[in-house]
Amino acid sequence: MPGTARSTSSSAPHPPRVAALIGPYSSGKTSLLESLLLATGRIHRKGSIRDHNTVGDNNPQSRAREMSTELTSVQTTYLGEEWHFIDCPGSVDFAQDAREAAMICDVAIVVVDCDPTRVMTVAPILKFLDRNRIPHLIFINKTDHAGISLRNNIDALQSISERPLILREIPIRDGDGHDAAITGFVDIVSERAYQYLEGQPSKLITMPSSLSNREGEAREGLLETLADFDDALLEQILEDQAPAADTIYDNLEQDLAKDLIVPVFFGSAEQDHGIVRLLKALRHEAPTSDVCAHRLGIEPDGSQSVLQIFKTVHLSHAGRFCFARVLSGQIKNGDAFGPDKVSSLCTLIADKHEKLDLGVTGAVVGLPRVEKLRTGTLIGTDGQIDSLWPDPLPPLYQTGLEVTKPGDDVKLSEALRHLCEQDRSLTFGHHESTGQLVLSGQGDIHLQCALAHLHDHYHLEIATTPVLTGYQETIRKPSAARGRYKKQTGGHGQFGDAAIELRPQGRGDGFEFSEHIVGGAIPRQYISAVEKGVRDGLRSGPLGFPVIDVAVKLVDGSYHTVDSSDQAFQMAGRIAIGDALKDAGPVLLEPVDQCTVSIPSDFTSKAQRLVSTRRGQILGFNAKDGWQGWDEIDVQIPTSETADMVTELRSLTQGTGFFTRRYSHMQELAGKQADSVVAQHQKSGK
Repeated sequence: MPGTARSTSSSAPHPPRVAALIGPYSSGKTSLLESLLLATGRIHRKGSIRDHNTVGDNNPQSRAREMSTELTSVQTTYLGEEWHFIDCPGSVDFAQDAREAAMICDVAIVVVDCDPTRVMTVAPILKFLDRNRIPHLIFINKTDHAGISLRNNIDALQSISERPLILREIPIRDGDGHDAAITGFVDIVSERAYQYLEGQPSKLITMPSSLSNREGEAREGLLETLADFDDALLEQILEDQAPAADTIYDNLEQDLAKDLIVPVFFGSAEQDHGIVRLLKALRHEAPTSDVCAHRLGIEPDGSQSVLQIFKTVHLSHAGRFCFARVLSGQIKNGDAFGPDKVSSLCTLIADKHEKLDLGVTGAVVGLPRVEKLRTGTLIGTDGQIDSLWPDPLPPLYQTGLEVTKPGDDVKLSEALRHLCEQDRSLTFGHHESTGQLVLSGQGDIHLQCALAHLHDHYHLEIATTPVLTGYQETIRKPSAARGRYKKQTGGHGQFGDAAIELRPQGRGDGFEFSEHIVGGAIPRQYISAVEKGVRDGLRSGPLGFPVIDVAVKLVDGSYHTVDSSDQAFQMAGRIAIGDALKDAGPVLLEPVDQCTVSIPSDFTSKAQRLVSTRRGQILGFNAKDGWQGWDEIDVQIPTSETADMVTELRSLTQGTGFFTRRYSHMQELAGKQADSVVAQHQKSGK
């Protein structure tokens, strides 16, 4: 009946459930975690980001930057039920951790700022959750100030959400008007009103008469949305029957589990407003782990124990350490998952690990000293299972690396491998054209934290250098040259003589070598040596860069029966190609990337100007498929211009813009820009 609270006395406790706190930077996720842990009794005093003593930001980089840089998992209990809350970084630089946590959670709590102008920053998060059918609700934070317009915020959120938003409560304000301070709320389903109290749970009060119409409208909107997915409820509404509260709750629970709706709550984590209300909603309506298991591709029938690995770290005292969700069965020390055997099973409370005898279905557990398990691995006691885990985010920002201590190269490679296991959006490798060691990630702060980790945990002194662009060169016209190498050092001398013709090839046609030797001018056994010398000479042309897209024909030469050798003809080939290149009109080539830039439509014109200022060519733009209110711009842009482009793109788009890129082709670079590149290359000696 309307006005009744939901009965819980007869319901059996749920198995452990997982909620991930996800949202953009500065939305207040870490503060919300503190409030949730205080309300559940896990902590007895809240920390603050300012004082660097929160449970969520427990590592040095997070505290130094006053922002989350890695996920934090904390086990707690609420009304006799086990919960695992995962606080995820909000910065786009660390979005990979948030994605990994979202994949194994039963419900994602999307924390958003109450400022409607910042709503767009939530769009990529909502897209990821909807694309992977992850149930989620929204908690509008920081509503303890006057001037908060929840209606504007919700309208803005609905414009970027693929799922209908369902307002679960309406605000009680201290005075008339939408700008008055929020002092409490009315629960739309139970139709009960509560007043916030400082340092205490909210107090049940009589619903203000002025809110009767507003509450009725909100309740009607909630029921109409739920009726879209339930014919029986729709029939009740059409017949003007008031649905029972339990019917509404059941619909909310079922529709949330299917990711059909997005319930919306509000409050203030700093003031503990709305926290208990949020906990009660989670307790009654959040799905259980079988929904998550099904989403990841398994049916938890108990025939085997199944784990999903969602985070890997390397700890000095525990080796490779995996965060895992138990999706089926239970695990204990001694259980084998592939080649790894479980030992020292533990539960996670931020950076503290408590010994655990048994991990039951639904729980998040820590697995120390595992050698083969990796993030994304779905594995059972019967072996590995095909996983539906998404690919990591593509790299957007790069820096070159150099060790400052001789002999640290091998140590650095091993440390980087560990680092990339911990964060799948990090990659490293030697550049194909320049040979430079390059670390790639999501942004400048992302790589700064990675380098700090290398210093603090692996004691490596690393110097960063700008990423070298893989410039090359080619020729504009044919030429010919003769290379003659003669050296007398006592005993046998060295003699080789080769005449070549050089001509340009089409772009992308590569290198071609042929010979037209008549009359035995050069013995057959030395022709391959000439080719080797030519190839060696093409490694660095007159401008100092590798030469591509040329054809060389060996047309004449001479030899000495005693002094000629492979080495002599290699030198002759190098001399000949060096002289021929100088007369062939050398021209600099720069690599060009094919990029797809994704941005909210409001920022399309700004993004187009950004591309143009970076010498990019816009090929066209279209609405981004599946992203309401977003555009995609297809561009070709010089690789040298994309090195820090993501920083400026994010600055122009409230941190939401991103792009994908792949190598496209080489194009000529002339004039002052080419002169500058050549001069810089000669100066650096690289």
